[in-house]
Amino acid sequence: MGGTIVGSDVFLSGCTNAPTTKALFTDKDIALLDEIGETILPETKESPGARAAKIGDFMKTIVTDCYSEKEQTVFLDGLAGINALAEKSFGGEFSSLGTEDKIAFLNGLDKEARATPEGQLHYFGLMKQLTIWGYFTSEPGATQALRYNPVPGRYIGCIPYKTGDRAWAE
Repeated sequence: MGGTIVGSDVFLSGCTNAPTTKALFTDKDIALLDEIGETILPETKESPGARAAKIGDFMKTIVTDCYSEKEQTVFLDGLAGINALAEKSFGGEFSSLGTEDKIAFLNGLDKEARATPEGQLHYFGLMKQLTIWGYFTSEPGATQALRYNPVPGRYIGCIPYKTGDRAWAE
């Protein structure tokens, strides 16, 4: 009995991360992530965009709390270079570009990320994954972009699908 009480403190201390003393993201970074997310998943008549899901804050939380140091470095270095790369390629910071230029810019980054050798990280691949994950698990994404069926609900094993129907979220 005494071993469980004394040992539990040592055991549970292994379940915590060291507190982060340095802020990894600025408000400007979060606004840029919102802009990138909104370009990947824009607002439409049928559903809100990634900005409505506060995708920048989601990415900040996941990168800060869940990513390894290596993943954080890749993500943050890539984020820091986006405006310079946009300036070089399109003559302006990412946020100031027109919609078509933003899409062309991100398509170029996506092509580059897909060409990255397996096992290596690319910052845009991480951003794109976080955007999709964060959006479809957010309240606006799950309830407005998907057909939302709150749980607990009744089970309907065979629901007819019509072309153009949205996927289900439960």
